Amino acid sequence: MVGFGLFKKKKISSSKTPMRMVLFGDDDDEVTVSERACDQLTNTFFSEGRLRVLILSLPKLESGLQLDAIRVIAGLQRRRVAANPYIASDYMENNLDLIDILLSGYQVDDLALTYGAIARDCIRHQCVAKYVLESDHMKKFFAYLQNPSFEIASDAQATFRELLTRHKSTVSEFLSKNQDWFFQEYNSQLLESPNYITRRHAAKLLGDILQCSSNSAVRDKYVSSLNNLRVVMNLLRDSNRHIQFECFHVFKLFVGNQSKPQEIIRVLLANQSKLLQFFGEFYLDRVNDEQFEADKSRVMREIINTTSVTVKS
Repeated sequence: MVGFGLFKKKKISSSKTPMRMVLFGDDDDEVTVSERACDQLTNTFFSEGRLRVLILSLPKLESGLQLDAIRVIAGLQRRRVAANPYIASDYMENNLDLIDILLSGYQVDDLALTYGAIARDCIRHQCVAKYVLESDHMKKFFAYLQNPSFEIASDAQATFRELLTRHKSTVSEFLSKNQDWFFQEYNSQLLESPNYITRRHAAKLLGDILQCSSNSAVRDKYVSSLNNLRVVMNLLRDSNRHIQFECFHVFKLFVGNQSKPQEIIRVLLANQSKLLQFFGEFYLDRVNDEQFEADKSRVMREIINTTSVTVKS
């Protein structure tokens, strides 16, 4: 079959284009992809360990061949064959050291983008995501996200987001067990970062995490923390409107919490006039967003209602 003989007898670089054509066809000639050929290629790669060889060979390939290899590996991770629909997931579960190799690429600038793209495809498998979430890699991500290279930091951010949003139940379990240290690091290293891009990405992801229904218990604990509220309120004063907007979606969860601790109520009371003035002048630099306006009005009412209830008591 195309690709297999070349893979065995010649240098690995000689086989990239044939393998790509088997999985995706020829972009120029619009060759029809053969499902039987794809299944055979997939079975051979996973049963004979050639995926490992391909990944380990990536640093030796020139950039063009690396791109072909990335596409081949992505295709293999998504393939389902009749005999074993979960062949890729099963292989990765038995070869989790490969994800260690891929994520370590964030420590090597020349490999970061290539390995990062492949790591995200592997994280599509829940067993891989669970392994990463429960490993020391999660703590290392806080350094990867602050890489001086914009491209590498952005790639790490994409992988970090994938880990914390794709597999809802696995993410919820991780956060429930690790909420204290995780959000302490999240606040200090990401939300309070001097880098605008880091703060913006972190604010957006935080909102997505907390508003996910499967993370309701995590959200309730997060919005009951006075320290978390202070971090978010400081970001509402950020000079960048985009960051203010993303943090508004987190702040509204504090205000909407029907079981606010007294210390949070006191902070809202102490800042009532400033908050109402701020939100009264808080508009988006784009076409009117009805949902945003509705949320903003609701937040202002909640601030006032919280005050009224407290005064009466």
